[in-house]
Amino acid sequence: MAPSSIRRAHSRARRALSQNFLHDPAAVRTVIEAAAVKPDDLVYEVGAGRGRLTRALVPLCREVVAYEVDPAMSRSLRWGTVRNEDFLRAVPPREPFALVGNIPYALTSAVVDWALRAPALTAATLLTQLEYARKRTGDYGRWSRLTVLTWPAYEWSLAGRLPRTAFRPVPRVDSGILRLVRREIPLVQPAALPGYRRFVELGFTGVGGSLSATLTGRYGSRRVSAAFRAARLHPDVPVGHVWPEQWLTLFRLIDRR
Repeated sequence: MAPSSIRRAHSRARRALSQNFLHDPAAVRTVIEAAAVKPDDLVYEVGAGRGRLTRALVPLCREVVAYEVDPAMSRSLRWGTVRNEDFLRAVPPREPFALVGNIPYALTSAVVDWALRAPALTAATLLTQLEYARKRTGDYGRWSRLTVLTWPAYEWSLAGRLPRTAFRPVPRVDSGILRLVRREIPLVQPAALPGYRRFVELGFTGVGGSLSATLTGRYGSRRVSAAFRAARLHPDVPVGHVWPEQWLTLFRLIDRR
């Protein structure tokens, strides 16, 4: 593919998907190290672009299935199994697989949701806006509802930061390497997971003005106060300041069904 054609493909993808392509070789190495893929791994890549990550992943794992929705961009890829399709419409494989990708910022939530719904996903390593990655991993000192809801099954972590200058065209903000790793042993038994999710959803409603007040309205002050003491939480703590592990303690002590 001629350089001018690639530039036009870049421009189309940028306009349609607001995607910024990874350019810096050192940044590519950082992402690959964070992904920690193994020789027997099946890897799905979302937003392959020019294949910077694809080319680095192929020698490290059993197979890379690279999704790139732009036809011209996908034709330029020479590594892995290339699929010129909308990744969000893809059916996840039934066998264990890892997900890696430099995703358009506008599609971050949709891709994360896809990953969380994939039964065989073992880990996801995604480049997102730094703010999103920090928000989901508690790096601001606050924890989001989505993170707390999924914590029994997935560990969320901020695996690194990339400067905006590592991308072309240069975006307005830096990026974060968001890591989702499925736990081999869930922190909540499968039979209890629906109850845990209802408990967390209730806590994030904000009814009563604080988490303690919300839970007291359902379970009574005596049980809630004892659980807060056990979890070393002040009764007035904002709901976002409660760590996922503390949520687990509260659930086990308060919801005894």
